[in-house]
Amino acid sequence: MTLLGFVMLLCILGAQATVDLRNAAAMAAGLCNTKPTDVVFLIDSSRSVRPSEFEQVKVFLTKVIDSLNVGQDATRVGVVNYASRVKNEISLKSHKTKAGLVKAVSKIEPLSSGTMTGLAIQFAINVAFSEAEGARKSPGISKVAIIVTDGRPQDNVRDIAVKAREAGIEIFAIGVGRVDITTLKQMATEPLDDHVDYVESYSLIEKLTKKFQEAFCEPVSDLCMTGDHDCEHICISTPGSFKCACRTGHTLMNDGRTCSGCSNAATDVVFLIDGSKSVRPENFELVKKWINQIIDKLDVSENSVHVGLVQYSSSVRQEFPLGRHNNKKDLKDAVKRMVYMERGTMTGLALNFLSDNSFTPNQGSRPGVPKVGIVFTDGRSQDYIGDAASKAKENGFKMYAVGVGNAVEEELKQIASEPAADHYSYTADFKAMNEIAKKLQFNVCKEEDPCECNSLVKFQKKVEEALQALAKKLEAVTKKIAALENKIV
Repeated sequence: MTLLGFVMLLCILGAQATVDLRNAAAMAAGLCNTKPTDVVFLIDSSRSVRPSEFEQVKVFLTKVIDSLNVGQDATRVGVVNYASRVKNEISLKSHKTKAGLVKAVSKIEPLSSGTMTGLAIQFAINVAFSEAEGARKSPGISKVAIIVTDGRPQDNVRDIAVKAREAGIEIFAIGVGRVDITTLKQMATEPLDDHVDYVESYSLIEKLTKKFQEAFCEPVSDLCMTGDHDCEHICISTPGSFKCACRTGHTLMNDGRTCSGCSNAATDVVFLIDGSKSVRPENFELVKKWINQIIDKLDVSENSVHVGLVQYSSSVRQEFPLGRHNNKKDLKDAVKRMVYMERGTMTGLALNFLSDNSFTPNQGSRPGVPKVGIVFTDGRSQDYIGDAASKAKENGFKMYAVGVGNAVEEELKQIASEPAADHYSYTADFKAMNEIAKKLQFNVCKEEDPCECNSLVKFQKKVEEALQALAKKLEAVTKKIAALENKIV
């Protein structure tokens, strides 16, 4: 073999090793793509499953769904609810967005009767995985059924499960508590070690989330090239992972992802918080923690970010105006002291208050400073929000909308600034709000660098970034070749 051929072979093997490392790192970081799949959950809601336990199953479903690339041309998700009868809660064709899917899961109620698991599997074969319900016939689309049950079936499952597997359905069986393990093995696809799971109680089912996130993970060869990263400006591939960098004149923030050219820029931020009775006291405490998570990310000071807080229900109450607390400790202590109002949900009234009062000079708002409103709600407004939401955006406020539980997606979109997809978030569970706090990013710059408006400059920057990345790769290859030559000599 020639020296060049030998070097090329080693480079190929080295590249493959790098890919494997990168895939492992991607899965560990939750940054991989999800393979296009038709996934149907079959969830046991027989009388042995208590309401609180059924809620834990829904949280598990939500977390698995959150890791998927949901879409008509990506992964489609259906949910079948069963006991003595079967109810098709969500068809594979029902929801094109993750937010809509998660909201639909939150509304599922237990049937509370017997345990006809075989009937549920038969329903999956005949209905849930049918083209009429949104299943795809393409050979590249896998069909996966995930069964969650806590008891012994009152009907036969072995023969029906064989039919399902013969129809190309991959079956995962999850058992809880006093479940019959033999039955789980009869249902699941081989190898059983990969397709059968058991947990002692529903409170532990969430620990299986990672397994299913990885099960649907598609290998990624280069996270920067595929876009599977959170870098705001520049992504630099590294062995087994990646790192982020910023354009000239910007600084990489502590999260290692976002960039700021104006970390000391003045901004007025007002939280508009739903304190209606549907929130409940224990969840209201979680909301306060969520606010303080966001405050931790802000540069709070006299000359930088000012924060105000308004709570609303059937009426509106200003907890504190902009500029009253100019350090994080005092600000977070003030949030903790906020007292739960209860009563109704008058979101329109609250939005008008934001425009007419919160962002006015007599309430601490600074002239010429960017205004950001962050609206939180857990349900449908009892008054009309359209005009008030439009007024806030027409006034130049950047509006973010966050919904939990029974919040209405269309109302969140009405409140949010354009593009709405970047300015509204939804989760079914209050306990998952910390994930929204991590993802919520808003630019506190007053305006972009005027040079950014010049398309030639933008193009030049992109070329420079591409050349820098290429230079790094060439340097690495050169070092490998030099090392090999030294060994051969």
